[in-house]
Amino acid sequence: MAIPSFNSFEEIDQKLRILKLQRAIDKEQLKGHLNNAKTSLYPTRLLGGFAGITKKLIISFVANKILKKLG
Repeated sequence: MAIPSFNSFEEIDQKLRILKLQRAIDKEQLKGHLNNAKTSLYPTRLLGGFAGITKKLIISFVANKILKKLG
């Protein structure tokens, strides 16, 4: 990485302001990602994914019982 050269203190200040803003943006994005991760790990969310599988298993179990009684 090349070392930047500055011609004035104003250029340095401008670069520092840009870096500070980029850091603030990155920090807010990280907060958003953490909040998304937290909400996706809520027990109700996790169980919601299992609910579909559970429903399918119950339906197939009931269908098998009905078919055995009919057959």
